[in-house]
Amino acid sequence: MHRETPVPLSMVFALGFTMMLGPFAIDTYLPAFPLLAESLGVEIHAIALSISVYMASFAVGQLVGGALSDHFGRRRILVIGLLAFSASSLLLTTIDTLAGLLTGRVLQAFGAGWAAVSIPALVRDRVHGRQAAKLFSMIGLVAIVAPAIAPSIGSLLLQFGSWEIVFAFLGLYALALQPLLAVTVFRGPQRPREVSTPGSMLRRYREVLRNHQALPFIGWQTSAFAGLIVFVTYASYIYQMHYGASEQVFALLFACNIVSMFAFNLGNRFLLNWFAPLRILQGATVIQLLGAVFLVAVAASNGPLEWFLPAMMLYAGTLGAISPNNQACYLEHFPQHSGTAAALMGTTQFGIGGILSGLTTLLPHTLLSVSLCIAACGFAGGIFLLWSLRNGQQGDPEPPTV
Repeated sequence: MHRETPVPLSMVFALGFTMMLGPFAIDTYLPAFPLLAESLGVEIHAIALSISVYMASFAVGQLVGGALSDHFGRRRILVIGLLAFSASSLLLTTIDTLAGLLTGRVLQAFGAGWAAVSIPALVRDRVHGRQAAKLFSMIGLVAIVAPAIAPSIGSLLLQFGSWEIVFAFLGLYALALQPLLAVTVFRGPQRPREVSTPGSMLRRYREVLRNHQALPFIGWQTSAFAGLIVFVTYASYIYQMHYGASEQVFALLFACNIVSMFAFNLGNRFLLNWFAPLRILQGATVIQLLGAVFLVAVAASNGPLEWFLPAMMLYAGTLGAISPNNQACYLEHFPQHSGTAAALMGTTQFGIGGILSGLTTLLPHTLLSVSLCIAACGFAGGIFLLWSLRNGQQGDPEPPTV
């Protein structure tokens, strides 16, 4: 049997800090939306388009970077992605038009996509099955901190400058990741093996798409994630405009959802000692469905913030259990093309999430319409739950023999 190599805690934190880059890029500048809108002379809903543009470009970046990481190795693609993210973040401090903001976010997201797609591939290179789910949970525990603290960091930075300081922070953060990864992930006897597989990019994607047992996990992850992205897109509207919260209170309310994700993630690591990843994934999806129903009920009855907040925490919190188990079940099918497989999932997840958040700007800007969109994503996840039950998958295959 293949024997799993213990992963040093320093590597877990380094990979987790790298995963934090994506949430930082999305959530840190949320409190600066009103300032950005005023500076660029546009409505705040136009600034929200920068999230949709970022998500779509992030998806394309993963699509390209994943296959390249299978061919050239994880380290090279990860380093180039971080450098591109840093340069474009610093460039964003100089823009003065909405077009400049959107262009900068495209470049920023492309670099982030190259960096992010390398992380699940690095995990799959080392561990499998339940061990992979546990490692994804450990990395997730670190990464979950990012959306919790990002709006607070943004609010703090705005005390010392305008919106430009937020993008400067993002650029410097990406630069700081380079030496951290060099001394932890890519040095010493515990470093991950460099993976390089022959074949063209199209051939790799064909191989992944032929695995019909794995494909439902892409839709499962996408539906769960899309609901959260719709919420993030409208978080400023919901809390600051609909419920009248200040910038500081908004940051605290936003963090409540992340606290819930953190709790679900801890519970997931505990349950993995007794249950297969797929079983936990199915249970978390049921809880998310209950949260979706709760959200719609609150919005339809024009309920107060005290009702909306726990409903949103229940819905968002389940991502702490859904994401690591779904990734583990999915990547178990791809020992040879894990970078390409991770890219396909990431591209679909962020591409559809970005498109959906953009399309929701065409709907009436009301709490009910946003809640209905989030609930629709939750019910889509329920469809993939039923699909998995029909297929009878166990989600905990044995590690490959060597």
